[in-house]
Amino acid sequence: MNPPRSLIFAGTPDFAATILAGLLSAQYHVMAVLTQPDRPAGRGRKSRPSPVKQLAVQHAIPVLQPQSLKDPEVQNQLAALAPEALVVAAYGLLLPPAVLSLPRYGCINVHASLLPRWRGAAPIQRALLAGDEETGISIMQMDEGLDTGDILMHARCPIFPEDTAGSLHDRLAVLGRETLNSALGKLASGALQPTIQDDRQANYAERLSKQEGELDWKLPAAILERQVRAFNPWPVTYTTRDQSRLRIWQARHIPGRSNDTPGSVVATSADGIDVATGDGLLRLQTVQRPGGRALKAGDYLNACPLTIGEQLG
Repeated sequence: MNPPRSLIFAGTPDFAATILAGLLSAQYHVMAVLTQPDRPAGRGRKSRPSPVKQLAVQHAIPVLQPQSLKDPEVQNQLAALAPEALVVAAYGLLLPPAVLSLPRYGCINVHASLLPRWRGAAPIQRALLAGDEETGISIMQMDEGLDTGDILMHARCPIFPEDTAGSLHDRLAVLGRETLNSALGKLASGALQPTIQDDRQANYAERLSKQEGELDWKLPAAILERQVRAFNPWPVTYTTRDQSRLRIWQARHIPGRSNDTPGSVVATSADGIDVATGDGLLRLQTVQRPGGRALKAGDYLNACPLTIGEQLG
């Protein structure tokens, strides 16, 4: 049996656009794209198409942007295309049974975690926050649950000490593109043996909120460093100084005990701003004041000096 060549693709952000670009490069016939409706973005809050929609328009691929896939009219549109497979990557809507059963090869999901480790909307960030040393890509046969379907293929990816959500996202997107193309090639031959997920090992990767970005200085510095990395490039961690937010783009923890009050500045230099925490010091390396641009700590201190003992947060 030949592998699927006629596909519908469902996805929304940059991660999904990388996957779609890989399908197009591999000469798959993408008959239509499903993506989220245009959303307001930027300072002007102007309506902006998703990265997947922008790529689809460039390649003259029809774009569907339903609010829900439960609409019978939308389901009829998809059925009329008679896709061999529906590929999903970070789409943002659950697929109802009527859509799941449409393609001959089913609906195939590209998920940025070694399922069942992190199910849900923010697996990359939650892996960083948890201090995982490894993550990866799962190619999954979708069912009605949230990332609960059988696993068709795994590809592993190390998490490096300097990784941010941005750098890890970019590596996983490329890995996802490569792994999907490999899986699709093997799908029809029966070379892929579906593996049932162990629900006992599953964790829910809840979507990030801006409120989570505030640093709690009573926590250990190692945890705060992971928070800084996980929230870069969005929503970016922050603390307060003189009742204004100070965004923290880059930081690293320095082991060792401190008798200073958590949140107090204990040292400043061109290398960074050392702040006491519940365990160890957090060295702030790149920060941003309101209305300004992100600055290395030394440049920030030249413009906005800090005094030893000053309290942040």
